[in-house]
Amino acid sequence: MSTATPAKAKNEKWANIKKIVYRDRYLFLMFAPIFIYYIVFHYLPMTGAIIAFKDYKPGRGIYNGEWVGLKWFIQYFKSPYAFRTIRNTVLISFYQIAIGFPIPILFAVCVTEIKQMAFRRVVQTVSYLPHFISTVVLVGMMKQMFTMNNGIVNKFVVMFGGDIINFLNDPAWFRTMYVGSGIWQSFGFSSIIYIAAITGIDPTLYEAGKIDGITKFKEAWYITLPMISQTVVTLFILRLGNILSVGFEKVFLMYSPAVYETADVISTYVYRKGIESTTYSFASAVGLFNSVVNFMFVFIANQISRKLTDSSLW
Repeated sequence: MSTATPAKAKNEKWANIKKIVYRDRYLFLMFAPIFIYYIVFHYLPMTGAIIAFKDYKPGRGIYNGEWVGLKWFIQYFKSPYAFRTIRNTVLISFYQIAIGFPIPILFAVCVTEIKQMAFRRVVQTVSYLPHFISTVVLVGMMKQMFTMNNGIVNKFVVMFGGDIINFLNDPAWFRTMYVGSGIWQSFGFSSIIYIAAITGIDPTLYEAGKIDGITKFKEAWYITLPMISQTVVTLFILRLGNILSVGFEKVFLMYSPAVYETADVISTYVYRKGIESTTYSFASAVGLFNSVVNFMFVFIANQISRKLTDSSLW
């Protein structure tokens, strides 16, 4: 009797699992490509991180190289490029968060205040369009606009009595152009989730505010922002997880040796060392350092958020 009961419970458990899988078979079928993608392109390649601790030679396999421990990490931190790449990566990410993160929130608050639905849809649609411009096209547009000879921006500068500015080859302008173009391209699309959160707020809260006679500014400050704070905190934590992951494609297309001083980031340095110089172990060590620091930022930010706001990812 004692052996029959556990066996029966186990059979019932498997029967329930099969029932759930059959019931949601189409959902599992839709999820399968995403699951396979992450397994093949994100989890399986993680085994290759071992070459960051080995003297990898192409053709010998990732597991057959000589074990060198932290040699490549030490070599990176002793190189003159370590401080420059980390500084540039952190500064660009900081500017993106400090300037770019609040803009979609403010835009979402403003959009939800538009009462004419036709005009509101036009504003939202126009703000979404830059998101669908590819990085290559975006950089090409920037080069056409900011070039010294026939650039539209320089024409306006000269028109108002200024001198021509070499935007594309001046290190002082790289971060401004990178961050500014990124905000223009993404703020509309990033606002979608905030608009959805705002539309889910109980309308009676706004009605009570109107009865109390609060202004639109106070309405946004004391009702809208607190009600979407959990969404804001969650997205902010996820954003911190990419603080050392400045987009490689855009930097690679924008930069040149003339602007390495402010444009060279960890991802482009890894590309030059790994692909162009074929020092795969060294590049893997730098990339692994990048990933570990990103994870630490997410973990620490999540713990702080849990203690201060009771909102966290896990």
